[in-house]
Amino acid sequence: MKKQQSGFTLIELVIVIVILGLLAATALPRFADLTDDAERATRDGLLGGVRSASAISHAQALIDGLSAATGESIVLEGTTVDLAYGYPDATGIVAAIDASGFAAPVITATTATWTVATNCEVIYTEATATTTPPTFGGLVTGCP
Repeated sequence: MKKQQSGFTLIELVIVIVILGLLAATALPRFADLTDDAERATRDGLLGGVRSASAISHAQALIDGLSAATGESIVLEGTTVDLAYGYPDATGIVAAIDASGFAAPVITATTATWTVATNCEVIYTEATATTTPPTFGGLVTGCP
């Protein structure tokens, strides 16, 4: 009686290894460097939050009839947001947005700047008049 052997031949194993190598070579570049994508998504998420907080604060200021140059404030979910021309000022936007996952922003007289990654920032510049809303210009410097 002849004993039946089971298993793969050397040729079959080599073919499977070659196929797996080809699949890995084509898929690897897609996943090799996701850092730029992650930094871009982080920046875009923070930017969206800043824009939304600015719009919501402005809407509440309009409802309350506020639009003076400075010295006014609104309350959003128990947090006081200082205003400039009916929009959050540099300190107000920081209060209006929950950016707890980021380093504390650098606040100057009229801007708030969050550092997302090395040489990658989101910058909020407060309104300068009732007809000139805040700007998000210079949003990204050195971002991917």
